[in-house]
Amino acid sequence: MKKIFIAAGLIFLFAACKNNKLKDTPDTKHAGHGDVYYTCSMHPQVMQDKPGNCPICGMKLIEVTKTSTAKNDGVQLSEQQIQLGNILTDTIQTGMIGEQMVLTAILNTDERKINAVSARVMGRIERLYFKNLGDYVRKGDKLFDIYSEELNSSKQEYMLALEKQKTLNNSIIDFTELVQSAKNKLLLWGLSEAQIREIAVRKTTAPVTTFYSPVAGYIISLDLSEGEYATEGGTIVRVADLSTLWVEAQVYASQLSQINNHAIATVQFPDLPGKQTIGKIEFMNPEINPQTRINLLRVNVANPGNLLKPGMPAYVTIKGKQVNTLTLPSDAVLRTGTGASVWVQTGKGSFKSIMVEIGMEDGDRVQIKSGIQPGDIVVIRGAYLLNSEFIFKQGANPMEGMKM
Repeated sequence: MKKIFIAAGLIFLFAACKNNKLKDTPDTKHAGHGDVYYTCSMHPQVMQDKPGNCPICGMKLIEVTKTSTAKNDGVQLSEQQIQLGNILTDTIQTGMIGEQMVLTAILNTDERKINAVSARVMGRIERLYFKNLGDYVRKGDKLFDIYSEELNSSKQEYMLALEKQKTLNNSIIDFTELVQSAKNKLLLWGLSEAQIREIAVRKTTAPVTTFYSPVAGYIISLDLSEGEYATEGGTIVRVADLSTLWVEAQVYASQLSQINNHAIATVQFPDLPGKQTIGKIEFMNPEINPQTRINLLRVNVANPGNLLKPGMPAYVTIKGKQVNTLTLPSDAVLRTGTGASVWVQTGKGSFKSIMVEIGMEDGDRVQIKSGIQPGDIVVIRGAYLLNSEFIFKQGANPMEGMKM
């Protein structure tokens, strides 16, 4: 809409230039040729056979004579009109461009870095040292206390073996092996070397046993509460290391052939403007959802400082193979439902609309597959204005009747 108002304003300026004899083409209103139609100075795309008001803005339509002489498929402007229209041209050249795909994604926890801390013996959970989801746990922090008859019996067995080793060391029985066997049993049930040494030094045991976190991370689930009984091997708490995260993007089945399974992806985060990171595609689901026809693509990214949080949205940009081809800025190409066109300078102040075939896009550049040649001078700024001026003068779209 902004472009339409700018173009309309400049058309008024063009008209002013014409009234002051600053024009290169004859006035067609009194030429005595062709049909008359009615258009709006603010909306030149409006063309009616009868006078009236503009259906868009309500302004009174103005009379324009449509020439019936040989087809004029160009626009002629004076230097002053070119300056007023801020029209800029450039010579089309070849350059490197690569097709890119932007996918919507979401951040998820790296499941390879989720650790389940479980009870190795049956018993009652007497105390949980961390009770909130999201709490950060350091490696070696106390996690829970458990009361276990079986574990207490094994600690008593270890103390008894130590006493017998001390008092009956000269007998024919090797108590060293018995002590080591009792110690190994405690190690297998999760006690640390420090806890076992404490039993040997104090020569007594506490009714509850404290277990410590083997890893650092954030608590993402608490499977048991204080007072509940844990089964042997049952999970007490799950801890996730968020130093790396998974970026999981959705890919339609029709897009799979365009993706290199080992391509480098650029990941951007709408919640963190300006932040982006680079990752490598690590996994593509071999199975497509039959209902949605969507596949899963996964990129692994680092998370320094834990700025990224699971659940955040993200955009994954994947670039394809780079090719050397003709390219133009995106603003130079006018697109409609029937195709695309550009304005080419054919002489001093003269411009002509040419239909082109476009290909892949990379950022603000568009591939031109056919229609123009290297060395052609193309309008890269002001193409929309030229298009509006043509419609205003000729009463037709310059792309009408064009074929590739």
